[in-house]
Amino acid sequence: MSSSSPPLSAQGRRDLLWLARESLAAAFRREPPPRLPSDRAEAFGESRGLFVTLRKEGELRGCIGTLSPEGDLTGLVAEFARRAAFEDPRFPPLASDELVQCEIEISVLTAPRPVEDLAEVVVGRDGIIVEGRGRRGLLLPQVATEWGFSRERFLEETCRKAGLPREALREPETRVWIFQAEVFGEESSPREA
Repeated sequence: MSSSSPPLSAQGRRDLLWLARESLAAAFRREPPPRLPSDRAEAFGESRGLFVTLRKEGELRGCIGTLSPEGDLTGLVAEFARRAAFEDPRFPPLASDELVQCEIEISVLTAPRPVEDLAEVVVGRDGIIVEGRGRRGLLLPQVATEWGFSRERFLEETCRKAGLPREALREPETRVWIFQAEVFGEESSPREA
């Protein structure tokens, strides 16, 4: 991950995944999100954008995050785990019996940077943000790899996510940013995207 912040330690990753899962379990018990025990606390560095993804039997079950974080990663993970479970408009709210079937994945983002030449986009490394006509869409780096997208298809799908036609990429007012992500999950080995 190319960022001013160093990669998270293995313990830091485990702590964030624990927080995500325990915040969901606490939500079903109508309790506030947990906090990390002081003996496991880690300095997570500066605020960074992040997304929390839930998968059930390998299929997307919810994904929500932020590019404009307010607070540290521990608070953001708890908040966006709950939002992915209960507020993703593409899915009904997660039921308590589904939690055990879900795997949690966290993507900690670098700051987005604008690109002038779309050839700068590297599939498998970069996530994309497209903004134009008052709309914005974002796809995480791992989406292109998981779906086998070419650069062109990845850009088109990001436009589609924004509700824009693919030709919007050629409009001078359309802006494109890229970012990278440190991606890790409960059932997968940590990886860089």
